Amino acid sequence: MLELAGIIILGILAQWFAWKFKIPAILPLILIGLLVGPIAAEFLSEDGTKWIEPIWNGEKGLFPGDGLYYFVSLAISIILFEGGLTLKRSEIKNVGPVITKLITLGSAVTFFGAGLIAHLIFNLSWELSFLFSGLIIVTGPTVITPILRNIPLKKDISTILKWEGILIDPIGALVAVLVFEFISVEGDSGFTKTAFIEFGKIILFGTTFGFTFAHALAFAINKKLIPHYLLNVVSLSTVLLVFVESEIFAHESGLLAVVVMGMVLGNGKLENIKELLYFKESLSVLLISILFILLAANINIEDLMLLYTWKTAAIFAIVVFIIRPLAVFLSTGGSKLTLNEKLFISWVGPRGIVAAGIASLFGSKLIKQGVEGAEYITPLVFMIVLGTVLLNATTARLFAKMVGVFLTKSNGILIVGASKVSRLLGHYLESHGRHVVLIDSNQGNIDKAKELGLEALNTNIYSETLADNIELNDVGYLMAMTGNSDINKYAINKFSKQFGENGSFRLVSSLEMNNPEINPKEGLFSHTDDYLRLNEVTREYPSIQEIDLNDKAHYESLIEITDNDKDIIPLFIKDGEGELHIISSYNTDVDEIGNDFKLVYLGKPFDVEEVANED
Repeated sequence: MLELAGIIILGILAQWFAWKFKIPAILPLILIGLLVGPIAAEFLSEDGTKWIEPIWNGEKGLFPGDGLYYFVSLAISIILFEGGLTLKRSEIKNVGPVITKLITLGSAVTFFGAGLIAHLIFNLSWELSFLFSGLIIVTGPTVITPILRNIPLKKDISTILKWEGILIDPIGALVAVLVFEFISVEGDSGFTKTAFIEFGKIILFGTTFGFTFAHALAFAINKKLIPHYLLNVVSLSTVLLVFVESEIFAHESGLLAVVVMGMVLGNGKLENIKELLYFKESLSVLLISILFILLAANINIEDLMLLYTWKTAAIFAIVVFIIRPLAVFLSTGGSKLTLNEKLFISWVGPRGIVAAGIASLFGSKLIKQGVEGAEYITPLVFMIVLGTVLLNATTARLFAKMVGVFLTKSNGILIVGASKVSRLLGHYLESHGRHVVLIDSNQGNIDKAKELGLEALNTNIYSETLADNIELNDVGYLMAMTGNSDINKYAINKFSKQFGENGSFRLVSSLEMNNPEINPKEGLFSHTDDYLRLNEVTREYPSIQEIDLNDKAHYESLIEITDNDKDIIPLFIKDGEGELHIISSYNTDVDEIGNDFKLVYLGKPFDVEEVANED
């Protein structure tokens, strides 16, 4: 009882520590696991026992027999399902081919390159060398996401790393299973045939079970066949059912099945998807905290001493500084990514829970089978996991600045509210090269925004998950445009520092409109137009217009016209280089109006004669 409670308490403390110091939680979790496991047994315990013994050894331990690995497998299935839920097809419209190459060609380069190096440096058999390389193919969302959250990057870069981290987990597991089957099949007859039959079964049953059960669960949720209070636990049990059933039909196909299931549900029209995500995210945090401590504690000091050699440093350096960049550059050839962006993606490749979990499982099985050299598999993989996480957690931000992919000025725009006027505005901004994200709790508005090709999130402004969304790393402008002035004010107060470093604006309320004394400094566009006026003008004149500006006086005269014409609302000043500058309410005091400047406005075209008379 004490050990179980201690693991949970230490795990959550490690998660808090990671949040506080902005590092991947895997780092303190593994260190705690090593402390309460092999380090405690060697240096801190009087009788030479571990403080936490994951496997029952006759006197002490948590899991009898293979119980630890059953728990690890089920926990990983839940973690990968949660990752699959976050994958949206709309995110990869620009980088889909790069992601595809990374998880295919890039995986092949890592597999053959790392396998060759392991064989040459550690003199492992070819089978064990390729088992090691198959295991370190994976990166993993549990370690990528915390790193990306703390570095403002272009959306394409963070999307590539996020998708690679989630999709490559089951691929690495499949490759490792294939090699494990090669090792486990006795004799040469049927050697290749048996292994590839197993591989085919994994693909077939994994995709079939994942796709079928995803649609079945979505149907049950949307038809209200599951009561609300049972929604999360029924979903959890369905994930476990899919994993176990798929495993029964094809061993090691469960990981693929749950990822496919998560992706199908995440991209479908599923009600209550947000609640499902919140629950799975909380559960994943708890499981990750437990898993890493258990797996690290399960290592023995003798395993660690195997790595006390120059060979370990050599294989780590080659994997990180040669094989990973080679895989990335081959996979991104012909893409629109710049050299610096490729260098950064090459640098960020930390390994995670799937590599550690499956290495522990396969390593122990092969040791029991008496396979020579099998004792190297688990510590070698843990060395790669811990080394890459430590390297990336401490240097990724600095390296991003060195290669110039760190966004010193975030030009992305977050629009709170996805009404018709917000969608019109978002479409105009996107057409001028700005990354725009609309958020709304109304699914109908979100669907209409997506039909226009806009990036839109169905989320609540009061939700804490918005602050952790790595897809918003490049956002530097916040525009609150809902019909509720309290929500608009809350959005400014809550997120102005995170998403509005270059400017936070909100629509004026009906009370503030036309009242200079209480007009807010963050007022958006016009002091004479609130949410209702914007929507009325959008219904009458659903287009955004531009008019040339001659000088500052000309600009001020046009602003005066808009004050008196309810059908014209000023939005931006467009400079000679095409950059857009938001007009705030009562903002007639601009620095300068140069050549080719334009006034961007919503509503009816300006009356040419009226403009001429003002001139």
